[in-house]
Amino acid sequence: MNAALPFQTSRRSLLQNSASGFGYLALSAMMAQQKGVASGVENALAARKPHFPARAKRVIFLFMKGGPSHVDTFDPKPLLTRDHGGKYPFAEPRIKFAETGKLLKSPWSFKQYGQSGLPVSELFPNVAQCVDELCIIRSMHGTNPAHGGALLKLHTGSDTQVRPSMGSWVTYGLGTENENLPGFITICPTLAHGGVNNWGAAFLPAYCQGTPIGNAAVASDQAQVKHIRNPKLSADVQRQQLNLLAEMNQDHLGVAGMNQALEGRINSFELAFRMQMAMPDAQNVDSETAATKKLYSMENPITANFGRQCLMARRFIERGVRFVQVTHSDSEVQWDQHGALYKNHSKNAAEVDKPIAGLLKDLKSRGLLDDTLVIWGGEFGRTPTAQGTDGRDHNPHGFTMWLAGGGVKRGISHGATDDYGYYAQENKVHIHDLHATILALLGINHERLTYRYAGRDFRLTDVEGHVVKEIFS
Repeated sequence: MNAALPFQTSRRSLLQNSASGFGYLALSAMMAQQKGVASGVENALAARKPHFPARAKRVIFLFMKGGPSHVDTFDPKPLLTRDHGGKYPFAEPRIKFAETGKLLKSPWSFKQYGQSGLPVSELFPNVAQCVDELCIIRSMHGTNPAHGGALLKLHTGSDTQVRPSMGSWVTYGLGTENENLPGFITICPTLAHGGVNNWGAAFLPAYCQGTPIGNAAVASDQAQVKHIRNPKLSADVQRQQLNLLAEMNQDHLGVAGMNQALEGRINSFELAFRMQMAMPDAQNVDSETAATKKLYSMENPITANFGRQCLMARRFIERGVRFVQVTHSDSEVQWDQHGALYKNHSKNAAEVDKPIAGLLKDLKSRGLLDDTLVIWGGEFGRTPTAQGTDGRDHNPHGFTMWLAGGGVKRGISHGATDDYGYYAQENKVHIHDLHATILALLGINHERLTYRYAGRDFRLTDVEGHVVKEIFS
């Protein structure tokens, strides 16, 4: 009787070997954590060393979906006020999202705050109290005037192809400091304009995928990871199943061979089991003091939803999650004011101003701000020219984002738009430059953080990107 070749197997044994192997590998990884023994299976989420000494260990990205107006928030333009109702004196972009008319002054006044004297709009009186912590980049620019393309560009570096998201690249490069939680979490993300691609891993390993908690249509106090609890089996019974599978299948490990896709699924299964205890605890803000909840303005129905998101973000990063995104959006009133600028920018700012200031103050008081990079901004800005009498169009040619903590200079502005706020003009910072700078603050050389797929090396910044070292502390 001829001996079977190593790669010959029946369908029954193939299914038995591969399926039960998942259970054994998951169990062995968990036992290794608990007992300190080598499992022989690399935990892909384990923390990894950066390329060079890092200024920041983690990121909180406060994403304002729709495009907040820079000339109404952090980039005052006196000439826009002076020439209100006149014609923009320079050439407008050749390709625009829609036509606009005359110059529209900001309906909000600006004041200087802090020792830095940086001006902030009256839309953000509480963030203004933290202005000495901010590094305001007033010369951001991109290429796409549509929400979908601009969101993808900001989140993935590409507005034309499905590419891994920023948080996925960071997780791939650095792992997480808590292997019971994902490396990348996105709280109440929008499902529009790119949807899951904005936090997807694309061709990176599955463990790099962002884990969504709810979505923009779900109140943050109702948002949770789907299927976080097994409704039929307790954790003890699940563990018993894994033990049984391990006993039955230790001798069959390696029969089918290992590959990256399989390893990614195994790590996902392992993480899902561990998350059942860790995730509900991390989300449980009820354990916070009354003073902390007030700091995030959770007692106010206007700010409670976003305040809870910001507080969850702090709880996640202090538990070792590497990248947390918090999205402010709703299905009706985003930061996309083609009309009703005064009404809806006022509404949006009122919902986020106190929680953002509370987050910055809380991080600083806990000693977390020094090595946590906080990023604020949207996918683009707004035009200084008007749509109707009270609206502004999309403007990717010049807008503002700010950074805080995490190794950036504090109480400064970097770059500038033109006198009316249409184009980035001085010390321009492209989206690719922003990505390269974020990675550099995390100790990652953006040109070395590559992944080979379909015959070529990919990276977050593609073949572009320059680190803006001028803003480093």
